[in-house]
Amino acid sequence: MTNMKVTKEREDLKNMDPAELNKKINALRRELFSLRLNAATAHVKDYSQFGKLRRQIARAVTELTSRSKAQS
Repeated sequence: MTNMKVTKEREDLKNMDPAELNKKINALRRELFSLRLNAATAHVKDYSQFGKLRRQIARAVTELTSRSKAQS
């Protein structure tokens, strides 16, 4: 991802409410699971997707965690 896309993605995460963030995290985790299944059963075109998805999940979880700590 280019720096511009990462910045846009972070802004999108900051604008989401906690319920939307949880939905996004769950969707990304399901996508990663599907990718892992495809890797086990068939050929995956782009193996860099694994890292990209893990980073997206980490960004969303970090945003959610920082919000919950800020409210405490």
